[in-house]
Amino acid sequence: MRRIFSVLFWSFFAISGLAYFLVACLLWLVTLPFDPQRRINHFWSCVWASTYTYIFPGWSVRVTGRELIQKGQAYVLVANHTSIADIVLLFALFRQFKWVSKTAVFKYPLLGWNMSLSKYVPLERGDKASIERMLDTCRAWLRGGMSVLMFPEGTRSRDGRLQNFKHGAFTLAKDTGVPVVPIAIHGGHLVIPKNQGTFAPKADLWVQVLPPIASEGLDLERLSAASRQAIATALSKGPAPVPADEPAPAEARPAEVRSSSLPSR
Repeated sequence: MRRIFSVLFWSFFAISGLAYFLVACLLWLVTLPFDPQRRINHFWSCVWASTYTYIFPGWSVRVTGRELIQKGQAYVLVANHTSIADIVLLFALFRQFKWVSKTAVFKYPLLGWNMSLSKYVPLERGDKASIERMLDTCRAWLRGGMSVLMFPEGTRSRDGRLQNFKHGAFTLAKDTGVPVVPIAIHGGHLVIPKNQGTFAPKADLWVQVLPPIASEGLDLERLSAASRQAIATALSKGPAPVPADEPAPAEARPAEVRSSSLPSR
């Protein structure tokens, strides 16, 4: 059943992706004179990705806390990363952001080409020059009022467990003074684990936006630890929790988070 479902999914993805990409190209041409941040193309990417999250009857997708990402405010958005489904789910936020992704993804037909149209940010892992370019580009976006989305683990978890966070996202928040918004993605690992190409025909998926954490008044280590702990705690309480490893030290727990309550959907 999983293999049959996956064949149907990828077939639909290929056929629909071509149509969506052609519309993206048209939007890029029409809005080129007045939309330098490619906000309209990003919105279309959200529409495109959300098609795949909501069209399949076996997938239950929830997004909560979206209102915590206020329009007109730039944030560094950080999320756990266990599968390629995470990326599609985050577009269901329908909030403006520039996604940082490895350079190889930009070479993918249709999907990667659309990422270039939307001015997402490429990164060559392990390349210091590429890392510096990425950081400079992200700083410019943040200072221009555009949020940036990163997976601070750096790569997908193989077993669904939350990995250690790298400091790049939190360096950006400290450099620009913007808040960090932790996002817990529940169920991505169950849909399609790392290095697998087949999807589960049924899944309970939940994108849980957590309260922003102010970057002022926290050093880099504490900001990173507070963000990680917020996601780990949310995952441990979710309906389909992804197991997390040991919590951050008590002194690094997110006392600075403005609110611990999430509105119901």
